[in-house]
Amino acid sequence: MESKVSEGGLNVTLTIRLLMHGKEVGSIIGKKGETVKKMREESGARINISEGNCPERIVTITGPTDAIFKAFAMIAYKFEEDIINSMSNSTATSKPPVTLRLVVPASQCGSLIGKGGSKIKEIRESTGAQVQVAGDMLPNSTERAVTISGTPDAIIQCVKQICVVMLESPPKGATIPYRPKPASAPVIFAGGQAYSIQGQYAIPHPDQLTKLHQLAMQQTPFTPLGQTTPAFPGEKLPLHSSEEAQNLMGQSAGMDASAQASTHELTIPNDLIGCIIGRQGTKINEIRQMSGAQIKIASAMEGSAERQISITGSPANISLAQYLINARLTSEVTGMGAL
Repeated sequence: MESKVSEGGLNVTLTIRLLMHGKEVGSIIGKKGETVKKMREESGARINISEGNCPERIVTITGPTDAIFKAFAMIAYKFEEDIINSMSNSTATSKPPVTLRLVVPASQCGSLIGKGGSKIKEIRESTGAQVQVAGDMLPNSTERAVTISGTPDAIIQCVKQICVVMLESPPKGATIPYRPKPASAPVIFAGGQAYSIQGQYAIPHPDQLTKLHQLAMQQTPFTPLGQTTPAFPGEKLPLHSSEEAQNLMGQSAGMDASAQASTHELTIPNDLIGCIIGRQGTKINEIRQMSGAQIKIASAMEGSAERQISITGSPANISLAQYLINARLTSEVTGMGAL
């Protein structure tokens, strides 16, 4: 089985992504980057580590399958060395297994699990490694975490078998890759200024976020439901109500994130809804994340040229969502005009 696996397309180039904590990444990089440099040179694989001050980082390993296996072997043995070193300073008597987390497109996970769990059971039994496929996709992606644990040799054999499955069953459709989010403090808006919460104190936030909030406060919403005026960017449109007019005057009203939640509705022409949703929902998910608002888009009604969008949240959340939606529409209309 091993010879078949290790010879299975040695000239095929594969990309395997790993999810690692900061401490694990530090171990892989080594002092002045010496460890990762050695791994790259000795394995022949390209090893890239995602940027950013995130609690988690993505380590991407690319190359022919034999180079990938060498890189995995070096990472697994390095992690085992770290475990042995940490045990010398502790009272623990049993050595914990080496654990790696792969990031795999969800469309390939079915093949990895097999009918009734047959494939994953076969991999566990033949390699001696523990393999767990996460039930849920990683946030804002179409990928799942596959956790492998065991001895370095068991992990290497397990990775070989997973690579064979991935080569035999390519991903279906587009994959939205998982991108770890930076560790950031909560943000509130008050009096037109953004503040990040650090402990018991609110620290004024950088100008960029404050300006975005101020722009959101100045935005006029779209045409209310029931009116016939089309909702195109740049038009001065009537407010839904006096209550909304007060909501949008956040700079003088001194809004904050704890303001009472409410729901507002917009109507958007059908031919522009795509630029708000984005490919596989990427844009609408970005707007949800940035604004903190819940955004629901109604299904297309037969015979209607418009779609209804419901935005729920605090006045600041709603205003920011409206600003971001308007910005998407403006860029789409400008782009169409430039064609």
